[in-house]
Amino acid sequence: MRRRPGIAGLQGAAAARNDIRKNPAFRSQFHEMCAKVGVDPLASNKGFWAELLGIGDFYYELGVQIVEICLGTRPHNGGLINLQELCTLLRHKRKTSREAVSEDDCLRAISKLKVLGSGFEVISVGKKKLVRSVPTELNKDHNEIIELAQGQGYVTVDEVERRLSWTSGRAIDTLETLLDEGFAMIDDGHRDGKRRYWFPCVSSISSTVVTDA
Repeated sequence: MRRRPGIAGLQGAAAARNDIRKNPAFRSQFHEMCAKVGVDPLASNKGFWAELLGIGDFYYELGVQIVEICLGTRPHNGGLINLQELCTLLRHKRKTSREAVSEDDCLRAISKLKVLGSGFEVISVGKKKLVRSVPTELNKDHNEIIELAQGQGYVTVDEVERRLSWTSGRAIDTLETLLDEGFAMIDDGHRDGKRRYWFPCVSSISSTVVTDA
């Protein structure tokens, strides 16, 4: 039979709850401690700790806000957002809160969103982590182009052919697929006449602001 903590234990839990809500480093240490003893504080069958320490509420709230941001920015990026940008928008959304949020917090909250079955996951493309919030799968060709675009935020067909040693057909087909899926935007306003395929998910942090609903 599981024993509930006494008054002193509850007071300690209250103090820990306060630290967990306000200190990202403490949250990270708490998760590491739980991992060492084989406990997932966010798992449903271990819900006692999540309830007692308030950590479940914290990540549930964070998850809801992440979903709101991903949906709000989807018309701009097609459902693929830079993790750093997501964290920046999340902090802006929570600017009235004194609770700091780290990338580690975002990653843990996103890992719990997979149960929604709507494609939420973190993928690595080159040196960047991207959060995908749509069911569309990215293949090796897609990833290579997005990684290539990280240098300046865009690519051209000529650049893809030259840098990746692809045929024109392969480059155009892959770029058009990314365009159709909403991951890229086109810019035809250049004197050289070359179409630029811009990728919001790897461009510099956008000024997009997601306001509270």
